[in-house]
Amino acid sequence: MSGVWVFKNGIVGLENPSDCHVNSTTGCRKVLVHVPSNEVITCYSNLERNLYNLGWERYYDDPQLLQYHKRSTVHLTSLPMDFSRFKSMHMYDIVVKYRNEFEVRDM
Repeated sequence: MSGVWVFKNGIVGLENPSDCHVNSTTGCRKVLVHVPSNEVITCYSNLERNLYNLGWERYYDDPQLLQYHKRSTVHLTSLPMDFSRFKSMHMYDIVVKYRNEFEVRDM
C-alpha cells in the first residue's frame, strides 16, 4: 500500500492518485468490511449499527456531515451525508481507529 497520509476536513486518510472509491484504471472498487461479521458496509445504517456496538455516538451538530465520537477517546469521525461520496479516505479513517473490526478490501 503506497500513498501519502493526509489530514483533510478533519479526517486522516491515505491518499494515492490511483486509490479512489472506484479505480478508473482497473475498475476495482474499495469497500469497507466489518471483519467479525464479514459484512460489506453498503449504507450508513449498517455502518452506524456497527459503530454503536463499539460504543460510538452520533453528533448532530453539523447538518452537512455525519459525525461519530467515542466518549472514552479523542476520536471523531466525520463522513459526508451522501453515502455515494463515502470514499476510501473515509474508510481508512475508520480502519485506523478499529483495525480489528474493519478493513478496506478491493471488490
